[in-house]
Amino acid sequence: MKKKILLIGGSYGIGLEMAKKLSKDHHVFVASRSSELLSNPNITHIPFDALKEDISEKVIPEKLDGFVYCPGSINLKPFKTMGIDTIQNDMEINFFALVKAVKSIINRMNEGSSMVFFSTVAVGTGMPFHTSVAAAKGAIEGFARALAAEYAPKIRVNVVAPSLVDTPLSERLLSNDKKKELINQRHPMKRVGKTGDIANMATFLLDSNNSWVTGQVIGVDGGMSTLNVN
Repeated sequence: MKKKILLIGGSYGIGLEMAKKLSKDHHVFVASRSSELLSNPNITHIPFDALKEDISEKVIPEKLDGFVYCPGSINLKPFKTMGIDTIQNDMEINFFALVKAVKSIINRMNEGSSMVFFSTVAVGTGMPFHTSVAAAKGAIEGFARALAAEYAPKIRVNVVAPSLVDTPLSERLLSNDKKKELINQRHPMKRVGKTGDIANMATFLLDSNNSWVTGQVIGVDGGMSTLNVN
């Protein structure tokens, strides 16, 4: 029997890669602003803006086996030149919209279901110019652990914390070969992440075969958070 999994954001990048992988065996509901890249009988697109709408007002399954929140931001600026509005906006898209979505669907989650959120390596490893995104993603990590404790054993909640991944969101940071090579060399594995690297871990966490994993923040970062090989 196919499981029903809701992805908030899934039209490009990591979300799209997850939708493709999950749709091989499950029915995936992708709630996002665009759907140009989605064409699959096991994928149902739901027009949705996480910042403006409530997912409970959309036509979604009464019961869910998995939930993933993909929207995020990358604002890398010196703190002294950063406006409060940047920090507020990052908190809105990364954290508050996530909390709003979880609040709307938490009662739809089946026994043994799983939630997956996304953080960043910059929460656990201090990095210059990451104050805004690290604060927003750090809020997600704390929220996820508390939520996992509150809803165990019914619902598992985990977080994937990547380093930089080659997606449309990060294209400004990887806009030429020189930039790419510099960032590649910062990672012990000598490359930035691919969407499949992150999607593989997220789908692993959704799988009921891995039902003893909850309350975890798992780094998928090419060794960035734990290794110093330079």
